[in-house]
Amino acid sequence: MADLVLVVEDEPANAILVEAILTTLGGFEVVLSDVGDEVLEIVKNRNVAAVLMDVSLGHTRVSGDKVDGVELTRLLRDLPEGNNLPVILLTAHAMKGDRERLLFESSANDYVAKPIIDQPGLVSLVERHIRAAEAVRAELEARDKGRHAG
Repeated sequence: MADLVLVVEDEPANAILVEAILTTLGGFEVVLSDVGDEVLEIVKNRNVAAVLMDVSLGHTRVSGDKVDGVELTRLLRDLPEGNNLPVILLTAHAMKGDRERLLFESSANDYVAKPIIDQPGLVSLVERHIRAAEAVRAELEARDKGRHAG
């Protein structure tokens, strides 16, 4: 079964492009949404392997309040299912210092500047973060088993 990647992007052309890259080059299953409440529900109820999050969501709301990708990423991190979930920011903000600032503010795992030039590189980045998260989860589960066995 293919890993599920949630793409949170409010620009339809960008969403379709990212979906095509991930499905065609990466073999991922992709879900698209720019509805904040729906994004949170997808993460809670589906086995999402990674999230690609647009930073500048223009119309996204959670419980009626407007949020951008930084705030929505922080809300994902507050969910038990989002704690170890790889989140990669997608942004046209590519000025010096933006990467560090956005990663710090959002607690995302990584950052990709748009337009996406290196499509295979995006797939590799997503795969690398998914595998790293799987390794962390396996180690945490092994640690928990060890605690309960003694």
